[in-house]
Amino acid sequence: MSEWQKSTWRNKPRVQMPEYTNTDALSSVEAQLSKYPPLVFAGEARRLKQHLGAAGRGEAFLLQGGDCAESFEQFSADAIRDTFKVMLQMAMVLTYGAKVPVIKVGRMAGQFAKPRSAPTETVNGVELPSYRGDIINDLAFTETSRIPDPKRMLQAYTQAAATVNLIRAFSTGGYADVNQVHAWTLGFTEGEKAESYREMANRISDTLDFMKAAGINNDTAHTLQSVEFYTSHEGLLLEYEEALTRLDSTSGKWLAGSGHMLWIGDRTRQPDGAHVEFCSGVQNPVGLKCGPTTTAEDLKVLMAKLNPENEEGRLTLIARFGAGKAGEHLPRLIKAVQQEGANVTWVCDPMHGNTIKSSSGYKTRPFESVLREVRDFFAIHTAEGTIPGGVHFEMTGQDVTECTGGVRAVTDEDLSDRYHTACDPRLNASQSLELAFLVAEEVSQLRARTSKRQVG
Repeated sequence: MSEWQKSTWRNKPRVQMPEYTNTDALSSVEAQLSKYPPLVFAGEARRLKQHLGAAGRGEAFLLQGGDCAESFEQFSADAIRDTFKVMLQMAMVLTYGAKVPVIKVGRMAGQFAKPRSAPTETVNGVELPSYRGDIINDLAFTETSRIPDPKRMLQAYTQAAATVNLIRAFSTGGYADVNQVHAWTLGFTEGEKAESYREMANRISDTLDFMKAAGINNDTAHTLQSVEFYTSHEGLLLEYEEALTRLDSTSGKWLAGSGHMLWIGDRTRQPDGAHVEFCSGVQNPVGLKCGPTTTAEDLKVLMAKLNPENEEGRLTLIARFGAGKAGEHLPRLIKAVQQEGANVTWVCDPMHGNTIKSSSGYKTRPFESVLREVRDFFAIHTAEGTIPGGVHFEMTGQDVTECTGGVRAVTDEDLSDRYHTACDPRLNASQSLELAFLVAEEVSQLRARTSKRQVG
């Protein structure tokens, strides 16, 4: 077996990637990117791997969320801040429910490329290449806009660098103060329809008041003012990933410098494919989307390729089946993991299996379907005696109308009001926080049942 290099993926079958017509321009961009600083560092990736290992053991819980596809046009400091803010609120509620640290990982600073179900799309009789994300081509439905342009990688890097810089500032500069975060959350529970969440919010308030009375405050505990926040994206555009991959001088291992965590999508998880080959050789923690077509045998091969040393925290399996379908598929995959004695962290993605076309013609995701898949995920792990390690959402801090339902009920007719996504529908700020309360209840009940069994 030949030694892995960051370019060995080029010898494997590739799918869901553009064919650049201007190869000279592509080579120039790759050369330029290879000189740029990495966006993340090896020590951070290793620390995230340790945290994910703890989640796999039930000693932490993963909250992974952010944009379906980051946009050049909608990029702004306010948008980054608002998503970061909602992630902090969700994490606080989940921490209270789970009684373990919550690992905060954003689908940010790199989530620019999207796999598509078809290579082309037709509008009014005109057929053009599909939009594949701003890092590849443009959303505008014109022939010129849909030509893959390698220079867009440079703009993606610049935007990602700015995003990472702002997130680092928010994480350590006082914006993440736990008391401020809870004050935002209390605002959500003031609404009449959110009354059912007020009790938990009040219990969190009591806890914070007790900590203050005990002398644990911002002056004595720096951890109350700062958070660890990591970035992740689907490692889809491998020319970009390779150009930002660096050899870590500390460990002598390769690091994908584009983000702390990469995941392989349900459409690109071919065991002998380019994406699996690339991710097999970097030291970053890797996610693997598992859909209804994932076979037990394929999963066994993929686990061996992506985590040959069976490290804790190295491989996160992200289940995405659709509401009502997890019972058919998740138990057989859990069994495959157990047969191999594999260390994995199980995470639920209740978004991608629940996309429908609404009566108004918009692509949407019903809030109830998202919640049902989360509940199914927890119930199955409880029945199997395995550990549900986290959740993975497409969400935004903006007040969009893209997913139906929630306490501030978005209807099919409302979707046209603020439907801003470049690709798939996202939970808005209110729906995201509501879901955090509901997931916190599920985790809390699971902890209570587990403790009862241990005592018994």
